[in-house]
Amino acid sequence: MVGSAATYATIKRVLEADSAKYKNREFNVFLQGSYGNDTNTYAESDVDIVICYYGAFYFDISPLSAESQVAFRASLAGPVSYSYESFKGHVEEALRSAFGESVKPGKKAIRIEADGARRSADVIVAFEFRRYYRFNSNDDCDYYSGISFFTSSGTRVDNFPKYHSDNATARHQEANQNYKPLIRIFKNMRRKLINDGVLNEQDAPSYFIEGLLYNVPTEKLTGPLSSMVFNTLKWLHDTPDRDAFVCVNKQHYLIRDNESVCWPKANCTKFINAAINLWNNWR
Repeated sequence: MVGSAATYATIKRVLEADSAKYKNREFNVFLQGSYGNDTNTYAESDVDIVICYYGAFYFDISPLSAESQVAFRASLAGPVSYSYESFKGHVEEALRSAFGESVKPGKKAIRIEADGARRSADVIVAFEFRRYYRFNSNDDCDYYSGISFFTSSGTRVDNFPKYHSDNATARHQEANQNYKPLIRIFKNMRRKLINDGVLNEQDAPSYFIEGLLYNVPTEKLTGPLSSMVFNTLKWLHDTPDRDAFVCVNKQHYLIRDNESVCWPKANCTKFINAAINLWNNWR
């Protein structure tokens, strides 16, 4: 954990440096992912960092009534003066000035390769995202606040890391501090299944495993860890209809095909069956 904390502190200082071209703009740097949510395992090394700009935002107004949607669109001020592309370019420039050739563009994030004591890291460059559920005017509205970023292919991804973190912590407390240890066990099972060639890296991302276990009833997360694993696997086996499962942020369904923020159904089923088989045949 010392390495991850030091890596985050080092990159955060670079992103917040006075020399950054966005220095005087409204932005925030924070952790997300396993280290941010305290669900990391020994085998995990990457540190996931978000830098989010709050001077403009992407939005979803589909939950609003037709009348409210009209009111919202009438309130828009026009094109933003600072684009996502400009912000991402300035962030990459700041990182390259500090880390040089260790900085590599990735599909979803700017990759910073490990060097010495510094762990590898992924920096997601984002704008604020708002999902409105009430709108009368800019001063009389309510929305869920998240982040939006673009993949290398131009696909926009909307997510809610703060709600993920807050809900995970709440579930951990409700489950008598058992939720996060259970996540680590299932992540270690995933790692063994990958090492054994049963799963591929992309079959069961850590984010989706956290979501899967978030849907397990809290009463299953009691007793010794071995009992919790068995009860969880049995409940998942006995619950074949998982369409209502939600991500930890409770803003997206967990299992859907052809959705960038959801777990494909076949991959979820593959992981559950592989984990059950691993448990049943453990030596």
